[in-house]
Amino acid sequence: MIRDLVRKSVLDIKPYEPGKPIEELKRELNISNIVKMASNENPLGPSKKAVKEMIRAIYNVNRYPDGNCYYLKEELAKSLNLSMDNLLIGNGSNEVIELVLRTFVGKDDEVVMSEPSFLIYDIAAKISESKAIKVPLKDFKTDLEKIRDAINSKTKVVFIDNPNNPTGTSVGEAEVERFLEKLPDNVIVVFDEAYNEFVERDDFPDTLRYIGRKNIIVARTFSKAHGLSGLRIGYAIAESEIIQYMNRVRQPFNVNMIAQVGAAASLRDTEHVDNSRIIVSEGKRFLYENLDNMRLDYVKSDTNFILIDVQKNGRMVFEQMLKEGVIVRDMNAYSLDNYIRVTVGTMAENKKFLKALEKVLNR
Repeated sequence: MIRDLVRKSVLDIKPYEPGKPIEELKRELNISNIVKMASNENPLGPSKKAVKEMIRAIYNVNRYPDGNCYYLKEELAKSLNLSMDNLLIGNGSNEVIELVLRTFVGKDDEVVMSEPSFLIYDIAAKISESKAIKVPLKDFKTDLEKIRDAINSKTKVVFIDNPNNPTGTSVGEAEVERFLEKLPDNVIVVFDEAYNEFVERDDFPDTLRYIGRKNIIVARTFSKAHGLSGLRIGYAIAESEIIQYMNRVRQPFNVNMIAQVGAAASLRDTEHVDNSRIIVSEGKRFLYENLDNMRLDYVKSDTNFILIDVQKNGRMVFEQMLKEGVIVRDMNAYSLDNYIRVTVGTMAENKKFLKALEKVLNR
């Protein structure tokens, strides 16, 4: 049997279930007016300036992309006030996560993460044949004290998604400072900051200032605030020696040409990112007010999504919402069975979501 040929670590993996695509729902239910609010995408779309640059670049796709992503790194280094040697560009921040484990983690090493947190951490740990140590959240928030207690001589990497996915909560600078003070020198901490542009709290940690002081890797993405999810492009920030070793296991042309051009142009269009922040901030306030009126509990979010307690099976609510033309995310994969997660959309999308949710819950 083929199954007997598969590595045991692969057999143990539960495949990642992405948000349902709009096209798939159209085919299944023959519905045309659909809004997707499941995958934390940017409802504004990409920067128009970035689109123009990508259209110009498309005529050169007969050539291999720049394997070093020189011009994108140049833009990033300028915006972050860092050296280009501190940067690695990945095929989404997902690849950055995989590269960290491929570079530093071996069989029987341990990887510490929150529970729940971004599902890719656990999947990547299984692929590397390491052991995933999961630390429960405290009041829907990363418990850095318990994570520190979970670190031992076998620990190689700690993942901290800040803000957390799927809860949307974040930890502040004082908590991070205390955590890093007691961090052993032989442990790498990955701060996954996919949603950092949406955080409004004043004490959100500036993790870049720890680069070089501790074994820190910061992972970020162009998928959210920049609206480039379909291009699959993210990046790692770390001291140059860490980047050098990760580059050894990176595929030589891992980031396509259009993604590089689009990301660099989007970095220059700061107005687009500012508008993305505004629409998310206003949308969250609108959704909070209406969820309060519906007497539904939710988690205040530092991201562009909200975790909502629908007080009944979330999978059932998800399936009923599909029939109303609204795609949300059920949280069964995160063991949050009575919850859904909804992306903040345009005001029209937010209103359609609320109308559908109220209809489904009253059904």
